[in-house]
Amino acid sequence: MSKRRNIEIMDTTLRDGEQTNNVSFSASEKLTIAKLLLEELHVDRIEIASTRVSEGEFNAVKGITEWASEAGFIDKIEVLSFVDKGLSIDWMIKTGAKVQNLLTKGSLNHLTHQLKKTPEQHFKAIAESIRIALENGIDTNVYLEDWSNGMRNSPDYVFRFLDFLAKQPIKRLLLPDTLGVLTPSESYEFIKKVKDRYPDMHVDFHAHNDYDLGVANVLEAIRAGADGLHLTINGMGERAGNAPLASAVAVVNDFVPEVRIGVKEKSLYKVSKLVETFSGFRIPENKPVLGDNVFTQTAGIHADGDSKNNLYFNDLMPERFGRKRQYALGKTSGKANIQKNLQELGLYLSDEDISKVTKRIIELGDKKEVVTKEDLPYIISDVLDSNTLEEKVVVESYVLTHSKGLRPSTTVSVKIDGVSIQENAQGDGQFDAFMNTLKKIYKDKGKELPILTDYAVRIPPGSNSDALCETVITWKLEDKSFKTRGLDSDQTVSAIVATQKMLNII
Repeated sequence: MSKRRNIEIMDTTLRDGEQTNNVSFSASEKLTIAKLLLEELHVDRIEIASTRVSEGEFNAVKGITEWASEAGFIDKIEVLSFVDKGLSIDWMIKTGAKVQNLLTKGSLNHLTHQLKKTPEQHFKAIAESIRIALENGIDTNVYLEDWSNGMRNSPDYVFRFLDFLAKQPIKRLLLPDTLGVLTPSESYEFIKKVKDRYPDMHVDFHAHNDYDLGVANVLEAIRAGADGLHLTINGMGERAGNAPLASAVAVVNDFVPEVRIGVKEKSLYKVSKLVETFSGFRIPENKPVLGDNVFTQTAGIHADGDSKNNLYFNDLMPERFGRKRQYALGKTSGKANIQKNLQELGLYLSDEDISKVTKRIIELGDKKEVVTKEDLPYIISDVLDSNTLEEKVVVESYVLTHSKGLRPSTTVSVKIDGVSIQENAQGDGQFDAFMNTLKKIYKDKGKELPILTDYAVRIPPGSNSDALCETVITWKLEDKSFKTRGLDSDQTVSAIVATQKMLNII
């Protein structure tokens, strides 16, 4: 069996990822993320800043290099530097950084129109920057900015540049798709041309995601022989961002068996959520590997298939990433979804009761898109409680009004023993107005309603403002007290449901 090739992972969340619009990490946040990336995730290297940006950036780099020196990681800390006659090197010396990622021009277009220099002038200045770094004990990697367009439009310049760099004392070539324009076939073709011509040079590929091809391009670059990848947590980065670390790691591990990467998959979710918190850059719910929904089965047929030899599983098992599979409850739920959630809660129901609970969840799902596992005991209680009642009284329809400066009013239509009765009334609140309306209806029928003695509303623990509400009302009729409960995503409606049950009991 042939030996697997090691691929280096360089995380640039703290440098390129921080170029995400409206994102800026504090020095302490940068240090925390740096520690997690190296100690928890086990990435090979991290790029943490650009030189000469600000005093805050200087202090952040200094804090990270002091920790890294003590922890034995100083050679894994990299800083973006510039061809600036040694000014970047002076900055790095003061911070304690030992590896520069020197930014140069990888396309003739950039060189001509931005630097307004000839290739010879650029190469000479680069050689000087590399020499100054070497004299000060700083290793050099070289970025070829806009390399992808250089390979498309000025390949002669690119290879002339690479011929020059092949003779320089550098550690790595860093080849970025700066504008995210490459297709997967071009990524393979261009990397392969470089590796075929310079087989002994270490080549990193740096993908951007403007066409949503970042991970696909990473895959093809590895197949073409790339030695390293530049990635960011949650795909952070300028414009559409960089190739995301979690997705790239999963793809390489599953589809390129001839290579090996050292990133610890089980820590990806934890680190990603922390970076989400620090940055305020939210992870989309459907983002592969990391999104809230990606390990959630919604369709009942899928949950049923999972119970029958895991028919809807793939190799992206949630446990790989420190996560769990979930089964959503909503209008597309089936019995299998309910059973999966009941198992997790340690609850067991008859097939008949499961059918009734499923029907109720589908009804609620039409109002509230997702019913949570925490809602389930409330729904079961509501359904089983309703089973005992024969509905002779039905609240057919109602209009609840609440306007500033005016008393709330309600118009209600109630069907009693098949006869519809409509009435309206005002009250101190919407539910009070609803009860006053019922009192008028029942007074006309010569009956009195029970007295409301307690009214309690609760939502499942950990729910949001759109949670299901359970309203439990205690009634007193003559010398007897009894309770009814209602469940709905609207608090007032849940109280009305509880009241309808009371009307049927009396």
